[in-house]
Amino acid sequence: MTIGLIDESQRKAARAAGFLYLFAIAIAIFAQYYVRSKLIVYNNAAKTAASIMASERLFRLGIVLELITFAAVIALVAALYVVLKPVSRGLALLALLWRLVENAMLAVMTFAGLNALELLTPDANLRPFDADRLQALAILSIWAHDDQYTAGLVFFGLGSAVFSYLFFKSRYIPRILAAWGIFSSLLTAVSSLAFILFPNLANWAAPGCWAPILIFELAAGLWLLLKGINVGRVTDV
Repeated sequence: MTIGLIDESQRKAARAAGFLYLFAIAIAIFAQYYVRSKLIVYNNAAKTAASIMASERLFRLGIVLELITFAAVIALVAALYVVLKPVSRGLALLALLWRLVENAMLAVMTFAGLNALELLTPDANLRPFDADRLQALAILSIWAHDDQYTAGLVFFGLGSAVFSYLFFKSRYIPRILAAWGIFSSLLTAVSSLAFILFPNLANWAAPGCWAPILIFELAAGLWLLLKGINVGRVTDV
């Protein structure tokens, strides 16, 4: 079938989605890679504790930026739903729900970071515990943060794959870009499941397996922000 004229709400939502793609990526990279790589030494609880306490404000900033990222992604997902619901309301809703599950899981994940900080902050209620034990508990909270992040990426990949499929069928963006989105989204979901099943696999497969989805989101964000969406044809949605 042929999609009708794109209305103004779709055009505005597409531009907003493009901006939010780029905004969320920038904040997430800073929070997940700069802050955490600077402060966390995964094989040394004592060094991690010392690093976090020496840069407590930076660690807290990372948590705040994670929350801002989740808020931005929810707005992004809502914008994508507005753009793509004329193609298939049911599939757009499915993608929306999967992405909301992802962000709910990741929002809860931030409590693990706050818990690690509380364990490392001097407190009268924690004085009976040895420092080594508190540091070990803190690093376990940090690992729990990473595990929840991996689980959330399963739902991210599923939702992103469906949105990319709708872009592919609608030709709102170049089909080759949408096809790359489908591939990279499914790769993210499958890789995340594999890392849960085989934890050691992540030691050599990550973060390289995240590169394709990063390329897609950067390209899609730039396209939607600068070009917007085009009228296209849909067959067999």
